[in-house]
Amino acid sequence: MSEESSRAPGKFTYEVRDGVAVLRMDDGKVNALDREMLSGLRDALRRASGEAGAVLLAGRPGRFSAGFDLRSLGSGVEEAKELVTLGAEGLLDLWLHPRPVVVACTGHALALGALFLLAADVRVGADGAYRIGLNEVAIGLALPLFGVELARDRLSRRHFVRAALLAEVYDPRTAVDAGFLDRLVPEDGVVEEAFGEAKRLAGLPSQAFAETKRRFRGKTAEVLRRTLAEDLSSFRPPS
Repeated sequence: MSEESSRAPGKFTYEVRDGVAVLRMDDGKVNALDREMLSGLRDALRRASGEAGAVLLAGRPGRFSAGFDLRSLGSGVEEAKELVTLGAEGLLDLWLHPRPVVVACTGHALALGALFLLAADVRVGADGAYRIGLNEVAIGLALPLFGVELARDRLSRRHFVRAALLAEVYDPRTAVDAGFLDRLVPEDGVVEEAFGEAKRLAGLPSQAFAETKRRFRGKTAEVLRRTLAEDLSSFRPPS
């Protein structure tokens, strides 16, 4: 496989290196997830499924993602519903991706950004003064059903209510205990550590991995798809 680097749509860079598709989100600010960013993610993940043995998703220094772009959510009901749909589909792309998905959580990860952590296979976090969690309720949004189900599947039972219903936000160390992250490393080594993990996982037999992942996560994926219409019917943009 030849190595390739390019600017992907959606404020991404995309590079295949040593069998790993490295996806970097960087909007120069907080990595707010608007239509452009989410479309770029979905395109990059589709591309990676045919070009790499594993995927690494990383943010910019100090910021993984602040979640949905609130300006886009407030631009009108139909536009907001389209954005929520795109976010849910992006989560499913991560959740069911046929290659191992490793996240380098380079900083703050809130709302949809935190759900990205829950949808990945391995989550390596930067050990710093960062905030990680599902803060939807705290900012006046109901946590979508697809978010509730991902939280139910991946978070510690001891933290599920606190994180999903009570909107508790964690520092990286407590985020490991809650289930948002798997381990922490010093900030300046988080991408390198996550890349090493992705490179190791790229050596797994791809067909066996993809089929096992489908069996492992297929039922939750069905719930996510089935409840999306309910999410949209009850959705109210932030005021």
